[in-house]
Amino acid sequence: MSEERIAKYNLLNQLAEAWGTVIFGGSSDVEIPLGELKQAFALNERIYNRSFPELSAADAARLYGDCVAELCPDTVLVHVGEADVIGFAGKETAFGTSFRRMIDTIKDKNKGCRIVIVSLKNYENDSAVTRINELLKELAAAENCEFQDIAEKRTWNPMESSKTASFLHDLGFDSALHIPRSIYDLVRILFCYEG
Repeated sequence: MSEERIAKYNLLNQLAEAWGTVIFGGSSDVEIPLGELKQAFALNERIYNRSFPELSAADAARLYGDCVAELCPDTVLVHVGEADVIGFAGKETAFGTSFRRMIDTIKDKNKGCRIVIVSLKNYENDSAVTRINELLKELAAAENCEFQDIAEKRTWNPMESSKTASFLHDLGFDSALHIPRSIYDLVRILFCYEG
């Protein structure tokens, strides 16, 4: 993993406020347009992206400790496994062990943190992705984490959700009530904004 990216995240962590939501994912998450999504969906939450290109389950525990733990997140959206798809057959045990190590690291460094495991998108019905998603769901249940399934395309209209969020925000309801957005909605906004 890039030492440059680690240094960048550590610098950004000095500017960030604690107790936010952290996206901890792989290649497809690095370029999530947080600024635009926060604006379009009237997201008032503190959301930080600490994703890495080609993040594998084997590297996740170390990188979480290096770049995320000091943010003291109240919620971590874990979207790890993309880099493990190629050559996954026969590596299920190693993947599970590495993923558990990451979860243990999160629980150890940030006690009380809400851990949400997000499935991998599987719009092409790839058998390796299907198996990884099954393992992620099993791990979530075994480790008392939440699981959000984004594997299949579902009917979700991001623009309609954006209009509703803007309407409520313009009326003052969103910021005045300080009602946190549901994890279901937040995951859809951050990981499925492309429709």
